[in-house]
Formats: sequence, C-alpha cells, structure tokens
Amino acid sequence: MISVPPSQSHELKQWVAEMDGVARRQDRDCFMRIYDHFMPRLCRYLSGLGAPPVVAEDLAQEAMLKLWNGAELYDPARSGLGTWLYRVARNLHIDRVRREHIWVHAQDVVDQAAEHDVQQDSLAELHAEQVRLRQCLGELSAAQARLIRMSYFEAKTHTEIAKELGMPLGTVKSHIRRAFLQLQSSMGEQR
Repeated sequence: MISVPPSQSHELKQWVAEMDGVARRQDRDCFMRIYDHFMPRLCRYLSGLGAPPVVAEDLAQEAMLKLWNGAELYDPARSGLGTWLYRVARNLHIDRVRREHIWVHAQDVVDQAAEHDVQQDSLAELHAEQVRLRQCLGELSAAQARLIRMSYFEAKTHTEIAKELGMPLGTVKSHIRRAFLQLQSSMGEQR
C-alpha cells in the first residue's frame, strides 16, 4: 500500500488513494477519476511546451498509459501526482523532439546528398567529407564512438542508450556531449 505523509492535504491524500487502487487492484474507476482530472491539464501543458494539439493529446495518452502500467512506481513522499505526471509527459515530449530533430537532420542530409548527385564534382566532396567523418570518429575513444553512433546514426534517445548500455543517464549525456564537441572540433580543424 502507498503510504501518505501526514502533512499532505485531503486532495493529495485522495490522489494517493486513487493511485493505490490503480497500483494494487488495477481499479479502472480509480484510473478514470485520475484520467478525467489530469488528461485535459496534460494536453494544455504539452501544448504550452510547443506540441501541436494532436501530438499533445497523443503524448498525454502515453503518459496516462505509463501511469496505468507503472502506478506502483509513484511515490507520494517524493512528489504530488500532478508533478509526477507532468514530469512523465515532459520527458515523453523531450524524447519525441529529439527523435524529430534527428529525423529532420537526417532528411536534411538526404536532401543535401540529392543536390550533390546533380552536381558531378560534388560527389568527390561528399566522399571526402564521409572519409573525414570516419577518420574523426576513429580518433574518439571506442566508448565515445559507440555513443555517437548510437545517438546520431541509430537515432536512439539518451534514455534508450542508457538502458541498453546499463549506464546512468547523466553519464550518457555528458559523454555524448564531450564526444560531439571533440568530433566537431576535429572536423573543423581538417577543413
């Protein structure tokens, strides 16, 4: 059973009780009360973060699904239910933006490659750029090169990388950042 700190208000205790019903019994009525209260608020919050209305609704639905599947992970001593749900929704939004950013970047690279195909002399430049990139990747440590490949070429989120490699998320982020800066510096020096 989820315990409630004595200092929490009646409303907070009500949400803890609802979450307890979802966590222990997968009580649909408890879930629907949470859903009815928080779903429109999550949609507005995600829209405020810049998500289009349809995307905001999809992300809010996904956050509610995470609540249903992981209700036992909620700890009222650490945060209120709203705070917990907003954090889940924000993280889903960030992951989506990262995936989109990588897709947009990949699409830009494809478009640029298509332009280079039209210009015969540009193919040599494109090949030289790829060779230079491979050489710079080779100068990174094996761990850094692996993280860059997973993040930029395999389009994995930092969270996915952390889980796959069994590393703390903060460590993954800082290693990728340092590797990217080193790679960027190496590519700039070779031009």
